[in-house]
Amino acid sequence: MSDEEPRKRMVRPPTRGDAAGRKQGVKMKTAADKTMSSQQWIKRQIADPYSERARAEGWRSRAAFKLMEMDDKLGLIRKGARVVDLGAAPGGWVQVALRRGAAAVVGVDLLEIEPIPGAVLIQADFTDEGVDDRLIEALGGAPDLVLSDMAHNTVGHRATDHLKIIALIEIAAEFAIRTLKPGGAFVTKNFQGGSAGDVLNQLRANFAEVRYVKPKASRVDSSEVYLVATGFKGR
Repeated sequence: MSDEEPRKRMVRPPTRGDAAGRKQGVKMKTAADKTMSSQQWIKRQIADPYSERARAEGWRSRAAFKLMEMDDKLGLIRKGARVVDLGAAPGGWVQVALRRGAAAVVGVDLLEIEPIPGAVLIQADFTDEGVDDRLIEALGGAPDLVLSDMAHNTVGHRATDHLKIIALIEIAAEFAIRTLKPGGAFVTKNFQGGSAGDVLNQLRANFAEVRYVKPKASRVDSSEVYLVATGFKGR
C-alpha cells in the first residue's frame, strides 16, 4: 500500500571502483541518509548492464568482463598457467583466471576476500616486505601472468593522485619482471592522461609488446585504461 514504509533494498558496496559486490547482505540506507556520491553510484549500478550481468552470472565484480575481454583479444590466460592477482578483492579476476584454465591462482589484497575454491587468497599489503615471496611460495613456482588492478584511494589533488598511481604501477611491474616466466604477461591499471613515466620504457625493454587497452566494460565516463605487456623476454 502507498502509506506503508518503503522496504529497504539490499545492495553490494563498490570495490575496485566498480564491483558488483564484495560482500552480500549489506543493507542500503534510505536515499535521505545517503551522500550524493553514494546515490549516484547506486543509480549507475542499477542502470549498468555489466553489473547486472555480473550478478546474474555469478561474477564477484563487473571487472571480470574487463579481464575476459582482454584475454579474448590477447590470449593472456593459458591453460595450466600460474597467475598472481595483485589487488584481488572482491575476486572477479581470480574467478576468470580459474574458469579459463589457470592451474594455480594466488590473490592478495588489503581487504579480506571471500574464499574461492581453487585459489589461495592472502589478506596483506602487497608492498610490505616478504609478501611477494609469500605469493610465489603459495603459487608453487614462477607465474605466467601477473595481474594488477591495484588503485589508491584518490585525495582529489591531481599531481598527488598521479604519483600514487605510478608508484603502484612501478611496484607491480618490478614484481612481474623479477618473477615472470619467459613468454609471460603483465596487466596493470592506469588512467588516461597519466603518463607511466620510466616504467613504460622498462616494460618495453623487457617485453615483446606493450600496449594500452580500454575494455568496453570500463565505464564510459571513467579514465581507466590498462597497460598490457606480453612476451616477457626473461631475465
